[in-house]
Amino acid sequence: MPLLRNASLIFITLLFLTGCGEEPLPKPRAMLRLSYPEANMSGWQGDCPYGFEYNSRAELEVGPGCALTLDYPGMKGAIYITYKKVEENLQSLLTDAQKLSYEHVVKADNILEQPFVNKDERVYGMFYEVRGNAASQAQFYVTDSTDHFVTGSLYFYAKPNYDSIYPAAVYLQKDIRKIMETLKWQ
Repeated sequence: MPLLRNASLIFITLLFLTGCGEEPLPKPRAMLRLSYPEANMSGWQGDCPYGFEYNSRAELEVGPGCALTLDYPGMKGAIYITYKKVEENLQSLLTDAQKLSYEHVVKADNILEQPFVNKDERVYGMFYEVRGNAASQAQFYVTDSTDHFVTGSLYFYAKPNYDSIYPAAVYLQKDIRKIMETLKWQ
């Protein structure tokens, strides 16, 4: 029995001496790299008083009153677009659109306003980039100031976690900007 104890003691001692050769180093932080395919644009007009180009990777659903949903199932997100006719209520429509954007300020880290002007097509509006764990990562509105008013919002089907949805949010924000840039009134 003493021989077995001595052998065990020698083995454990050798294990401690040889096992601790290098100082352990923490692993570097890694970031998940998500890349999405380049947008393939298609035109949409329908029976509505406006039309635009959109990413054909989205599933387009037309609802009542020229309301649209651009669904991105692979990203678990959607862009919701609504249309309203301007009938001496432009100030009210603008106030409602701005109020909707700033309802996210409670959870947002920051909301960046980016004015949009396309004089040739008479399209004027605002793009709101929402940063942080807010329910919506982008909002926008466009109008011709006399007849038409369009609003849109980007939502994900998951609890907001800005770090996780950031790559998808940036990709879809580019799609929203393309919608604004190509929007034409009929």
